[in-house]
Amino acid sequence: MSAATDKLTDALYGVGWSTLKKLPEPAAVRLGRTIADLAWKRRGKGVLRLEANYARVVPDASPARLAELSKAGMRSYMRYWMESFRLPAWSKDRIRNGFSGQDMHRLTEGLAAGKGVVVALPHLGNWDLAGAWLTTKLEIPFTTVQERQKPESLYDRFVAYRSGLGMEVLPHTGGSAFGTLARRLRAGGVVCLVADRDLSASGVEVKFFGESARMPAGPAALAQHTGAVLLPVTLWYDDSPVMRGRVHPPVEVPETGTRAEKTAAMTQALADAFATGIAEHPEDWHMLQHLWLADLDPSKAPTTEAAATKRPATEAPSPKAASPKATPPGPSSPSSGAPPASTSPETTAEGTP
Repeated sequence: MSAATDKLTDALYGVGWSTLKKLPEPAAVRLGRTIADLAWKRRGKGVLRLEANYARVVPDASPARLAELSKAGMRSYMRYWMESFRLPAWSKDRIRNGFSGQDMHRLTEGLAAGKGVVVALPHLGNWDLAGAWLTTKLEIPFTTVQERQKPESLYDRFVAYRSGLGMEVLPHTGGSAFGTLARRLRAGGVVCLVADRDLSASGVEVKFFGESARMPAGPAALAQHTGAVLLPVTLWYDDSPVMRGRVHPPVEVPETGTRAEKTAAMTQALADAFATGIAEHPEDWHMLQHLWLADLDPSKAPTTEAAATKRPATEAPSPKAASPKATPPGPSSPSSGAPPASTSPETTAEGTP
């Protein structure tokens, strides 16, 4: 991005955190939905990509059904942003009451074992809210990583935001983060990582909804390296102000195989758990970027994508990119701002909780 674009992006995030948190909650909800519907109607690249991804998750969906899903998906995505911009102003009681989790005993039992816990999540729901709930309701501190962004002031904003919610935030640079994360786990702590997308060459290839994708090696590598419990977690919204979540059964380290083979098997198990949660709540999966390897090579693209990107006859106008104001980028992706991909199996997983 140019220096001017960097400045504009930083300014927009600054406005979000300084202004939106002052709105009454009903007004913020209405504003988020209005922005989401505007972005959806513009049929920009993010919306088309979202529909193409949903076509993998719901392969028998008609173009009209995919359009419905993408509209709900954009509303869910903007709910995430409205909550995130407002989280610093939420009271502790609002945070405590803002999330309800199933099978949380798996987390507390893992901590009681004293070996540390790696929590791995996909881009479902609001991982920042789940993290704030963990530090506030359960009073469990945890460590995560944050990709360095441009301009540096934007990176500083995200670090300040997440630190203010009680998270320890490490820069996602080189191998230094891995060592610190490992030390936190050996001390019996918690590490939280968003881990459903890694387009780097070091990503582990998995089968995801029947097709090949790459996911970070970090969660599995940390669990093997430290003996920590590896727990997949999925999140979703319903019609209430309360976000829901589930802690899935632990991913075990295979008894046999090389380190690479064990990492591959464990990462596939994470992908399977993520797929379960995403299939149940596809509209809350905020994946507006390429994910499957076939999408990176157009000659391998499945025929369903063409249907996914085709505009339903009764729906929105011809495709054009949504404005930055209509569809803010995610927190730290190299492409549009979603949490970062890992750069090495020995470093970290993808970004933040």
